[in-house]
Amino acid sequence: MSYQPIGVFDSGYGGLTVLKSLVGKLPQYDYIYLGDNARTPYGTRSFDTVYQYTLECVQHLFRKGCQLVILACNTASAKALRNIQQLDLPHIAPERRVLGVIRPTTEVIGHYTKTGHVGILATRGTVTSESYLVEIEKFFPELTVFQEACPMWVPLVENGEYQSAGADYFVQQHIDHLMRQSPDIDTLLLACTHYPLLLPKIRKVVPESITILSQGDIVATSLTDYLRRHPDMDAQCSKGGTLQFYTTDSPTEFGRQAGVFWGEPVEAEWLKL
Repeated sequence: MSYQPIGVFDSGYGGLTVLKSLVGKLPQYDYIYLGDNARTPYGTRSFDTVYQYTLECVQHLFRKGCQLVILACNTASAKALRNIQQLDLPHIAPERRVLGVIRPTTEVIGHYTKTGHVGILATRGTVTSESYLVEIEKFFPELTVFQEACPMWVPLVENGEYQSAGADYFVQQHIDHLMRQSPDIDTLLLACTHYPLLLPKIRKVVPESITILSQGDIVATSLTDYLRRHPDMDAQCSKGGTLQFYTTDSPTEFGRQAGVFWGEPVEAEWLKL
């Protein structure tokens, strides 16, 4: 079989937390990771800009041989996925597929709550899109969903400050804001792939009775099921167990910073957009 890896895209480093779960659950596949670090963060950008940036990166992954691309970025999934699926793929690559991280999460989130009150912690772009409200309504219309935008969390992680006292302040601030919306929230979703690095600090300020969900394992389980249900796509994904990393910014800096998310330094190549 020719080299046809599964593409994993994120605006920066956060998608590596999803890739790590994918490789842990489906190690036999080939993977390419692309971080658009030169243009991160996406969370504060307009819908049109995020859509254009995401489409460009998806097309680059297609040119690398990817038949299946995962948008391991909540902002891209919220602001670009639908347009790419409905407007672009039928014309540029009707046989290929692009999937996001929002749908897999919203399909299962209702199974974790007893009170029916769910909290979403996300970037401002994801919150503004209301994608989680719309998708959860489809699967669990009985749930009440509360959102909190956390604009400082991604910069804290990207700048290596996620263990600092400053991070404590911003984590406490946004958790308090969210919980004031409803004291009955018993399930929190970290709806940004950067946020798992803040999990120790979040856990310290959240009651033990509250379930905190990260997306990596959920997305990995969903992809496993997707490939089982679509054997034609599974057959198109090459299985050599290889990993390649690309960045639109400095490969040296990417390799160093990626180690925080990946667990060890990685070697990346520069991709010109």
